[in-house]
Amino acid sequence: MKEIQEIVKAYDEAQLAGKQTALATVVHVAGSSYRRPGARMLVTEDGQLTGAISGGCLEGDALRKARLVMVQQKAMLVTYDTTDEDDAKLGVGLGCNGIIQILIEPIQQANPVNPIALLKAVLARRQQAVLVTLFNLQNRQAPQPGTCLLQLANGQLSGSVSDTRLQTQLTADAAEVFATQTSAIKTYVTGPHNLTAFVELLKPPIALVIIGAGNDIRPLVEIAKVLGWKTTIVDGRANYATPERFPLADQVIIAKPEKVLEQLAVDAQTVFVLMTHNYNYDLAMLRQLIGLNISYIGALGPKKKLDRMLTELQDEGINPSEAQRQKLYGPTGLELGAENPEEIALSIISEIKAVLAGKTGGLLRDKPDVIHARQDEAITQVTLLP
Repeated sequence: MKEIQEIVKAYDEAQLAGKQTALATVVHVAGSSYRRPGARMLVTEDGQLTGAISGGCLEGDALRKARLVMVQQKAMLVTYDTTDEDDAKLGVGLGCNGIIQILIEPIQQANPVNPIALLKAVLARRQQAVLVTLFNLQNRQAPQPGTCLLQLANGQLSGSVSDTRLQTQLTADAAEVFATQTSAIKTYVTGPHNLTAFVELLKPPIALVIIGAGNDIRPLVEIAKVLGWKTTIVDGRANYATPERFPLADQVIIAKPEKVLEQLAVDAQTVFVLMTHNYNYDLAMLRQLIGLNISYIGALGPKKKLDRMLTELQDEGINPSEAQRQKLYGPTGLELGAENPEEIALSIISEIKAVLAGKTGGLLRDKPDVIHARQDEAITQVTLLP
């Protein structure tokens, strides 16, 4: 989501400067690639790039094609095949081993549902969204509809496609993506020129709520900021919890534990870390958090500290279920050998990312299979009934 935020900001700056722009989006990958579907890059007519569609090897060629797209004002689907050992003929020296499909679209400011306008609609509300990008994989010379439809979690729909049958099917597939929490790629059999859609699930950025305002919190906020996460500092001490001490935090709350949640909007992307170094404050916060539908509650300190807190909650008649215990992580963080506050912050951030991604945080070299599951590349075929 941080990449989208930066692209939207760069687009607004380009508009103020009167520059034309184009948006490059990775819409499908077969095999190995540095970036996956959903990676984006904004290109301005004078060659400024925001975002990335590769590790740097595709950007130069994509820039040249984006300038052509801006001149012609017509979307273009570009294929980079890096499975050929002689990939130097592409002029980019890729070094990967995959086939990458990139859609490059001109951004027409007069179009109220242009790709950037749809991305802005995603950022305007903290909720999940499904964005549909249509392209013609069978015939690259045929029209490429591009980013055309946005479905928000509240049911609001923006954009449209000319084929009402296709739009009905896309709306249904968007609902399926919301239900499965997994993006999909589908080809729709509509006639002589079938269309393929990248039906993409977009989630709001992770909201990290740090309970505590000690000096060891600062690197945690700094790393989260680099990742584009939203951070909130919570503490009962007014002289510690100040915006001046944490200028990178999005919010600083001074409150007793029982008054904290009424000042927060908690959703599925919200995580908590208990780091006050005050046992009673942490315990009181855990009492408030244990019943929430959240995926991660980290507790700084030894395991016996968390065990003690759970025992005290049980003595009060609060008996966390097994599912509730599974979301507790104490000691918080991956085992990285962390010692100083910066390393501990890296350990905590890494564990949160792994948990929300459904990963264990192990070494990639020990992974028996490829990094990205090949079933994610499958394109489902859907025949539209007349």
